[in-house]
Amino acid sequence: MKNSNLFGLKKRVDILVSELQKIGPVMRGSVTEIGKKNNKQAHFSVSIQGRTKLIYLGKKREKKAREYSQNYKHLMEITQEMTLLNMEILKLEGQQDKSGVKQVQ
Repeated sequence: MKNSNLFGLKKRVDILVSELQKIGPVMRGSVTEIGKKNNKQAHFSVSIQGRTKLIYLGKKREKKAREYSQNYKHLMEITQEMTLLNMEILKLEGQQDKSGVKQVQ
């Protein structure tokens, strides 16, 4: 039972690794609109070492910046899932080591 569960976890990790390869450019931060009601303009904002960095995007670069930001969020989701899976894999491998069961590679 534990071998099949371990195999399934490792297979899911492999799938996530392949998803990582497809992500593309990433930027941590967000696109924000700055300005008056009828004259808002797109900027990219990120906090680095407690300081906010801000660049003007305009209409031409706004779509690309949103895509990069979304890619970063997807990267973090994958990383979080992989962390939980790898923790469970290590736990199961440790249990197998104690019981003397051969591990699945």
